[in-house]
Amino acid sequence: MRRARVCLLFLCTTLLFSCGRRSPAKPNVVILLVDDLGWTDLGSYGSTFYETPNADRLASEGVKFTQFYSAGTNCSPTRASIMTGVSPARLGITNWIGGRQKQKLLPAENTEQLPAEEQTLGEIFSDAGYMTGYIGKWHLGDTLSFPEHHGFQFNLATNRGGTPGAYFYPYKNERRPDLNIPDLEDGTEGEHLTDRLTTEAVNFLRDHRDQPFLLMLGYYTVHSPIVAKEEQIERYREKASRLPALDGPEFEDEKSGTLNKLRQDHPTYAGMVESMDESVGRIDKALSELGLSENTIVVFLSDNGGLSTLAGGRTWMPTSNLPLRAGKAWLYEGGIRIPFFVRWPGKIAPGVVEEELGISTDLLPTLLDMTGVGLHPHQHVDGESLWPVISEHVSLDRETLFWHFPHYSGSGAIPGAAIRKGRDKLIWWFEDNTVELYDLKNDLGERNSLVDEYPKLAASLKQELEERLKEAAARMPSPNPDWKE
Repeated sequence: MRRARVCLLFLCTTLLFSCGRRSPAKPNVVILLVDDLGWTDLGSYGSTFYETPNADRLASEGVKFTQFYSAGTNCSPTRASIMTGVSPARLGITNWIGGRQKQKLLPAENTEQLPAEEQTLGEIFSDAGYMTGYIGKWHLGDTLSFPEHHGFQFNLATNRGGTPGAYFYPYKNERRPDLNIPDLEDGTEGEHLTDRLTTEAVNFLRDHRDQPFLLMLGYYTVHSPIVAKEEQIERYREKASRLPALDGPEFEDEKSGTLNKLRQDHPTYAGMVESMDESVGRIDKALSELGLSENTIVVFLSDNGGLSTLAGGRTWMPTSNLPLRAGKAWLYEGGIRIPFFVRWPGKIAPGVVEEELGISTDLLPTLLDMTGVGLHPHQHVDGESLWPVISEHVSLDRETLFWHFPHYSGSGAIPGAAIRKGRDKLIWWFEDNTVELYDLKNDLGERNSLVDEYPKLAASLKQELEERLKEAAARMPSPNPDWKE
């Protein structure tokens, strides 16, 4: 049974529109959120192995950011920041919901659902007369904290976990029922989840084309399990066989016994990326056929960096984020720098933003600015509107971003926090209270720490980071009394 809720305000607004008193059309919004897609996983961001013509075309038709970040190092924190415009540290959601690993430190307490008191995209746009829909991965709490409890009038195919039970129909996992995908029981043998979610999204667009809408499509792909269609796997397997031999090793050592993948060559992952890209093309085609393209803002982004590292000597990681260091869950650039672009035909000129910094907390104020909805009176926002950057190429009066990950991860990431100020970035590791300092303009791969050369700069950035964490009431890890070296 599909979960759908239409509020009284929306019904009243629809009646007014049908009586011919509709004000100038409000712009629609479609947000395409891809899970675990790395910064270099698109052709337009540098990949030469994965094939993404549809996403690349959208990026070329819109404004593409090259220095855009996820507010969290993994999914739930970033998704919460997108929904609320509030930093993960302030929300208390700093790890994926359900993650509870401990080692030398006991991880900080992690809020296990999106706080009900926060005003979300769904609530704000619903109050503004929009039809709001959410399809796919949510991972911001159990059933009582699903999208319909946070303002979305329509919700479909949201499970209780953060990954699908299976990528092919019937999308179930007998051992993990929390990963089963609901609402799609009428599927057919061989049906692929990414394709089906896109079909449902196209149905939503068709059903609500005569009214302003906000649709967020949260793809489960390219998150594990790494599964693709056989014909895609075979084609990319052949493509991988033609790659030149590596000059060096396939993996490199990262901190804490972690290995980092050095080349994009995984045939199955490439198939997952291709399925995602085909779906992007289908969404774009539907908007065009329905006559909605010019009045629809399309946003494309990921929730964190690609999975390129794994702990414990494991080597099944599917992608590489080079030239960035490390990947998902890490505070290095590979874990937090993500693809992000916005298209609005006729309203914004295509271009590339190379110098301006953006972060996922910026999405909510940006969309409120672009659509004219305006900030909710009770909404606290840590992000800033990027609309001046997108529309007028005006620089923001902002040069500092920060991240907080007081947890451990299966990708090998360890507890820490980071701050970027201009070209400089400092990472503070909590286990041993050490810091690393990088000049990202000259060292994008974060290979040469400059702490010894610039101790005063490192001390200043660490102090500023501590102040930001304190102001956000960030929760910190604590010593593990049972830990033995």
